[in-house]
Amino acid sequence: MFVIKERFFSIGDDFDVLDEHGTKVFHVDGKVLSVRNKVVIEDASGNEVATLHRHLVALRPTYEIRIGGEKAAEVRKKLLTPFRDKFTIDVPGPDDLEMKGDLLDHEYVIERGGTEVASVSKRWLTIRDTYAVQVTAGVDPLLIIGSVLALDLAMNRDKKKGDDD
Repeated sequence: MFVIKERFFSIGDDFDVLDEHGTKVFHVDGKVLSVRNKVVIEDASGNEVATLHRHLVALRPTYEIRIGGEKAAEVRKKLLTPFRDKFTIDVPGPDDLEMKGDLLDHEYVIERGGTEVASVSKRWLTIRDTYAVQVTAGVDPLLIIGSVLALDLAMNRDKKKGDDD
């Protein structure tokens, strides 16, 4: 299980992703977001292990996740999903993932072919403005954390657009 602070992107601060024991597993550099539209994820030693950036020219919100310099996935909002937002995690090959549930309130699951591979919830924690990400064994936690952060970026962006209207 991993613990992520809710809405850290709105502040642009750096942030640590912790495990269930409170040990730092990853460091997220949110400051570069405003400059290059990019988020850098580092391991506990400070080595860059993944990046996340938004495609500027896309019909729908699309974020690319690179792990170890290689493209690992694109996270994009599905078009025409009435009543609920859904996002697809498009990975190379046939094993795409889907995020469904209450995405805005961080109560959702990530599925591959109808089987749950991760879940996101605020219910497990008593710490305010945080949520937990539970990842099934055998699934790359960086892919899941990157996807969750991409979703946060997209939802925060949609919220800001709505506030501007």
